[in-house]
Amino acid sequence: LQSATIPLFMNNKDVAAEAVTGSGKTLAFVIPILEILLRREEKLKKMQVGAIIITPTRELAIQIDEVLSHFTNHFPRFSQILLIGGRNPMEDVEKFKEHGGNIIVATPGRLEDLFRRKADGLDLASCVKSLDVLVLDEADRLLDMGFEASLNTILDFLPKQRRTGLFSATQTQEVENLVRAGLRNPVRISVKEKGVAASNTQKTPTRLENYYMICKADEKFNQLVHFLRQHKQEKHLVFFSTCACVEYYGKALESLIKQVKIMSIHGKMKHKRNKIFTEFRKLPGGILVCTDVMARGIDIPEVHWVLQYDPPSSASAFVHRCGRTARIGNVGSALVFLLPMEESYVNFLSINQKCPMQEMKPQTNVLDLLPKLQSMALADRAVFEKGMKAFVSYVQAYAKHECNLIFRIKDLDFASLAKGFALLKMPKMPELRGKCFPDFTPVTVNTDSISFKDKNREKQRQKQLEQQRKERQENEGKKKFIKNKAWSKQKAKREKKKKVTAKRKREEGSDIEDEDMEELLNDTRLLKRLKKGKISEEEFEKRLTGSKSRLKAETIAD
Repeated sequence: LQSATIPLFMNNKDVAAEAVTGSGKTLAFVIPILEILLRREEKLKKMQVGAIIITPTRELAIQIDEVLSHFTNHFPRFSQILLIGGRNPMEDVEKFKEHGGNIIVATPGRLEDLFRRKADGLDLASCVKSLDVLVLDEADRLLDMGFEASLNTILDFLPKQRRTGLFSATQTQEVENLVRAGLRNPVRISVKEKGVAASNTQKTPTRLENYYMICKADEKFNQLVHFLRQHKQEKHLVFFSTCACVEYYGKALESLIKQVKIMSIHGKMKHKRNKIFTEFRKLPGGILVCTDVMARGIDIPEVHWVLQYDPPSSASAFVHRCGRTARIGNVGSALVFLLPMEESYVNFLSINQKCPMQEMKPQTNVLDLLPKLQSMALADRAVFEKGMKAFVSYVQAYAKHECNLIFRIKDLDFASLAKGFALLKMPKMPELRGKCFPDFTPVTVNTDSISFKDKNREKQRQKQLEQQRKERQENEGKKKFIKNKAWSKQKAKREKKKKVTAKRKREEGSDIEDEDMEELLNDTRLLKRLKKGKISEEEFEKRLTGSKSRLKAETIAD
C-alpha cells in the first residue's frame, strides 16, 4: 500500500486507498504529508496549518499523533497538535495560540468547535488558508451520516487547492461522497493480499482465522466465560453492541474470571478512555470489553482473539472488528457468537464482505454461571440496574440493525434472552408490551428491597423512596391532577378528532342518500324540466316528493 500510495500522493494526485486492516495505512499518508511540507517554497509560520488528519475516534487520533511524533521529533520546525474531545476546548485554544499547529490530528467534533472560536481569540479559518494536505482516515465512517454535518462545515473552511487522501479498509463506493470530500479525479488504490485472485476481493487479512459459533441466547454467556478461562494467557478484545452491555458484562467478567486483567471501554466514558486504552496496549495479556469505539484503525499489539459477543450493526463494522488482530502479517483469530435464527448472516458476510468463516462447535459440559450472576444482582442493586439497562439497550440496538432481514426483532426469543442476561424480572419497555413469557420465571423477591452495596447510593435511594411515600400519602384523597399535554400533542389530538367527526358525518350522509336516492333523482329531473320551462313553478312544488328529498331539491334549486 505504501509503495503504491506514497509516490502518487507526492506527485500531487488525490488518492482513495483501500487495503485490508493492519496493512500500514498510517505511514502511507504520514510520510507524504511530511515530504510535501518539507518541499514548500515558503516555510510554515507558527500559526499556519499545512496538513490536517481527521479520524472518527479519539483513540485512533492519539495513535496517529504518536506515529507522527516519531517523525516530527527530527523536524523541530513543524509543530503538531492533537484536537480531540474529553477535555476542555479552551485548553486546546490556548495550546494552539502558544505552540501553533502546522499539522493537526483531530476528531471532527472538536475541530468544528475550534473553527467557531473566533471570539476566544483563535481565527482557525485564516490559519488553514495555507493548507496543503487533508487526510480522512477511516473515510467511509467519516462520510457516514453521523459525521456528515461536522465534516461539511470543516470542508467549507478549507481551501480548494489542496491534496486530499481517503484511507480505509472498507472504502465507500459512492463517487458523490468522494467529490463531497473535495477529491478531483482521484486515483483509486486497492491493495489485495498476495496470492488472492484478482476476482476475489477478500477484505480481511489472509492470516486471520474467522470462526462463528451458533448457540442459544441463554447459553452464550456461559460459552464466552468458558472460552476466556481456557485462553487466560492471551490478549482478547470482546465486542458488545451497546455501552450498557459493556458496563454490565465487564463487571460480570471481572468477578467470574480471576487472575486476568479485565478492562472496559466505551464511547460514553469521557475522561478515562485515553488512560484505559494506553494501559491496555502495554499489557502482555488481558481482556478489553468494548463497543465499536475500538473497531476502527486501533493498533493494539499482539491481540490473539477478537470475540464478538453481539454481531455489529453493519457488515463493514464486522471487517473492522476482526481487523484488530492478524495485523502486519501476524496470525490472529476472530469468533462471532450467533443465535440459531441468525445463521444466514454467515452466508451474507461471505457474499457482501468476501469474508470466509468456519464453524466452531459450542463446548460441552460448560458450567452454568447465570445463577451466580443473578445472586450478584440480588446482592447489589447496581448490578441489578445495569443488567436491566443492558437488556433494554440490546433490544433497542437489535431493532435498528442494518441487516434487519436476518436480525428480526419479531423472531427474538425474549425469554431466552432475559435468561442470558440473568435478569431477575422483565423490564417494562414498549417492545415487550402485551407479550407473555411462560418460559421466563421471575424471582419471588421484591426487587425494590434490593439495596446498593455502596452505602451513599443506598442512603440516597432510601431518601427518595421516603419522599415518594410521603407524596403518595398526601395525594391519596386528592383528585388526580392531569398534567397539560404538550401543545403539539394537543394539536394532533384536535386534528384526529376533526377527522373522526368528518368521517362519521360522511357515513351518515351516505345512509340518507341510499334511502332516498330514487326520490332525489326524480326531483333533480323535475328541476331540469323547470329550468327548461317545460313545467311551471307551481307544478314543480306540487310534484316534489318526501320531506328529506324536498329539502335537498330546494337546496339544489337555490
